[in-house]
Amino acid sequence: MADVLFVSLGSTAGLREADAQFAASLERAGVAVALVAARPPREVRTLMLTDYLWARAARVAAHEGLRTAKPRTVLYSSITAALLWPRRGAIRFDALARANRLGHDGWWQRPLERRRLAQSSLLLPWSEASLGKLRTATPTVVIGPAIEPSGPAQAERDIAAITYAADPKKKGLDAILAAWQRARRDGEELVVAGLERLPSGQGVRSVGLLPHSEYRSLLRRARVYLTAPRREDHGIAQLEALADGCMLVTTQASGPYEALELARELDPRLVTDDLAAAIRAALDDPRGDYGARVALALARFAQRRVDEVIEREVLPALLGSASAAPAAAPTRAYWPRSRR
Repeated sequence: MADVLFVSLGSTAGLREADAQFAASLERAGVAVALVAARPPREVRTLMLTDYLWARAARVAAHEGLRTAKPRTVLYSSITAALLWPRRGAIRFDALARANRLGHDGWWQRPLERRRLAQSSLLLPWSEASLGKLRTATPTVVIGPAIEPSGPAQAERDIAAITYAADPKKKGLDAILAAWQRARRDGEELVVAGLERLPSGQGVRSVGLLPHSEYRSLLRRARVYLTAPRREDHGIAQLEALADGCMLVTTQASGPYEALELARELDPRLVTDDLAAAIRAALDDPRGDYGARVALALARFAQRRVDEVIEREVLPALLGSASAAPAAAPTRAYWPRSRR
């Protein structure tokens, strides 16, 4: 028996880490959590079919969790995990389909998302920006992932720059590599994590997919974190890099990009589409108070503060709604079809 069935989409390493962290916070508050994860589906060519396969995988995982855990309530991590839900529940999300699935890419997700948001017992957006212009009567608590240093700071940082590029197109890897070739000097190296195959280039080294702890240890050795998205949902990797002492060089991406305004406040020279100039500014002329200001800015993301919000605001809404809501709310399955 569980208080909460936590259905994790887990489509990226960042989401998996954030979901495990949130489940641990619930357990520290005395909640019995059953965490189930969607099994990764096969790769397909379109975003709308990709979302459907992930949503179907989350539905299968939720069915199994409902059968074995018999929970009081269900929490779905991400909008996609909730689209084909077998039972009404709460939804935790970093971005909405209405914002990141535009045009044909989201023709079936967006209308179904509106229904799920209205039917949900509780919404847990990662940030105010995640809500966008959404107006809903559903109870809402804003709570993002905890962000803290992964270990003691390194006295000397031997890696000039690092980037995480598990999704090369989304993270703008081509722009990063081109800027690095223009900006780098002899002896400087860019480490690329999350990707096995990498275009050849001087001063670039791929470390592939690493356990999260090993990746964070590389951040503690790096001086600069580079990223060039056109759109960013939350930016866990950027916030983790800041927490581990990197300076953040980023493009001016759209989306609920939590780290963007923070990066502008820390050093506006490093938030620009001219990545090569920003790289040199960070490496040659870093602000002396950058690290101290990061520590102050990230205090609101501390694990203890997340735990406080969970205990004070999330649990009464999450478990209170479970006792008031019907045990199950049957829904029909939606199957995306090609439009003619």
